[in-house]
Amino acid sequence: MTRSLYALLLLLMLVSCDSALVKSEYRATDNGSWNKDMVLEFSFSEMDTIQKHDIFINVRNDESFPYNNLFLIAEMTSPTGETVTDTLEYKMAMPDGTWLGKGYGSIKENKLWYKENIVFSTSGVYTLQISHAMRKNGNVNGVVNLEGITDVGFEIAKSNKE
Repeated sequence: MTRSLYALLLLLMLVSCDSALVKSEYRATDNGSWNKDMVLEFSFSEMDTIQKHDIFINVRNDESFPYNNLFLIAEMTSPTGETVTDTLEYKMAMPDGTWLGKGYGSIKENKLWYKENIVFSTSGVYTLQISHAMRKNGNVNGVVNLEGITDVGFEIAKSNKE
């Protein structure tokens, strides 16, 4: 019985491993509320300087998220100090209100494309900063506390495109 349990556990570990995944990390927001001044910062290093990579921004939301889209500002800084800033828009729900993303229950996880087929040509520490840029229609000032976003993270995977 013990031997078959170990075999099953080993099989599950082998199946669940994603060989393309290079790095993944999350940060929780403050009790499901993301303040506009809360910049989530991630650092990573020891990247393959030849392999092409895809970068995703991962966002977990619950049913209290009041919008069907999400605006983010992502800023990536290379070890040389070069910074690239992008303003991004992602669809979070269908027109009928059905949440996009994966997951059962009240939390949905969205894997959002950020950069595709890039090479980290310089060795050293890279920094990715993510903040939200949500505004209500007609308002100049941003949403101070964005409700319904529980976690934000990033994922880097080996690109499968040539």
